[in-house]
Amino acid sequence: MRYVSTRGFAADRPLPFSDILLEGLAPDGGLYWPEAFPQLDKPARAELRRLYQHAGYPRLAAAIMGLYADDIGETELRQLTQRAYTSEKFGSPDTVPVSDLGGGLRLAHLSNGPTAAFKDLAMQLLAELFEHELERRDQVITILGATSGDTGSAAEYAMLGQPRIKVFMLSPQGRMTPFQRGQMYGLDDPRIINITVPGAFDDCQDLVKAVNADATFKAQYSIGAVNSINWGRLAAQVVYYVAAWLRVSTHDDEPVAFCVPTGNFGNIISAHIARQMGIPIDRIILATNENNVLAEFFTTGVYRIRSAAETVATSSPSMDISKASNFERFVFDLLGRDTAKTSDLFGRVLPAAGEIDLSGEPLARARGEYAFDTGSSTHADRVATIRSLYQRTGVLIDPHTADGVHVAQAFANPAGSPLICMETALPIKFADTITEAIGHPAPLPPRFAKVLDAAPHTIDLAPGDGPDRIKAIIAAR
Repeated sequence: MRYVSTRGFAADRPLPFSDILLEGLAPDGGLYWPEAFPQLDKPARAELRRLYQHAGYPRLAAAIMGLYADDIGETELRQLTQRAYTSEKFGSPDTVPVSDLGGGLRLAHLSNGPTAAFKDLAMQLLAELFEHELERRDQVITILGATSGDTGSAAEYAMLGQPRIKVFMLSPQGRMTPFQRGQMYGLDDPRIINITVPGAFDDCQDLVKAVNADATFKAQYSIGAVNSINWGRLAAQVVYYVAAWLRVSTHDDEPVAFCVPTGNFGNIISAHIARQMGIPIDRIILATNENNVLAEFFTTGVYRIRSAAETVATSSPSMDISKASNFERFVFDLLGRDTAKTSDLFGRVLPAAGEIDLSGEPLARARGEYAFDTGSSTHADRVATIRSLYQRTGVLIDPHTADGVHVAQAFANPAGSPLICMETALPIKFADTITEAIGHPAPLPPRFAKVLDAAPHTIDLAPGDGPDRIKAIIAAR
């Protein structure tokens, strides 16, 4: 398995997994993507089912990751996945249980990990992969990331105590819930540096990309990434789509559909990958909140980014994103893996015009061959969905998951394929919205009892601070 950039880097000399694992953006500003997706025919899917039933999630993860990280030994990979996915970290041997919500809807529970968010499932394995590769190379790495809420805490808790890793995490000032801020900013560790940025998540992401664009600085400080621009994280996410299909299906050709709340296109693109590999997924439904850049694309074919001022602060804040960094990978596939076109669209046209038009054949391909549908929801929809599901089933979901369930209800068919909604976080992170919906906050598990009491440890940027300020902070630390 070898990898190339969406904009052409390494096309003449594709790179192995270990060479891109510690990278964020490729040197040309593109994103790494497999030369081709490994194919899982019916016998291969049957073997995955047997493996999952007899050996559980860690062995399934080793099998899937082995297709993409074939330069890591099979025994080593099994050891890494066994350490990443323990009952102690994820609450049970199931790791990703699936429950029936009725009416043809299922819920894949992805948020039972250390920070109560789906990001834990990829981040715990990414930390093990990082440690393995850094030890092998006798190197250190500086992680520079951006978060809209949950990526930051999942990364920081996964990398905590790793002597070869230092984390600098950018987050938007005033745009996360008190629980999310407490989880991140309460960490008092010299290797975890939280930097708050005026504006929205997209401003944080722009700063990360700007620092990565300085090749000399990036090399000097060994800058790497844990955001979903990192290919290793996307590959690890494929595992839970395969696991959810296995838990719901009864035979190896049985199709399912997925509904995925997303703002950065990082979670849902792993569903696309799983489908391209041969997992029988008949629809992939994208759910957004009021920041509906992606829903607009899958409706009109026009991808139009928004400014920070146009990005609405909502009650599903982790999706308050108007520049979906993983969308370039999907467009690369839509354009038949044409690196020149992709580079022109994302390197020249989008920055200059603020939008790209892929209506016509590319949009038809997205909705046809790639089987995407879409929908969006509002605050009122989220509150009503949380309340009605809780009253009907006793299941309590967070606002982002409610975006997904609300959209999924329009597509659910009890007589058709099971439609699996992907959970994003536990409702404990969103006390105000949960209280509005059901009259009281979600019960707080004992392990999170002190999150809101921790003193914050942050570096707060001022309006106008740019990438040079970030570089100075990294250099000083």
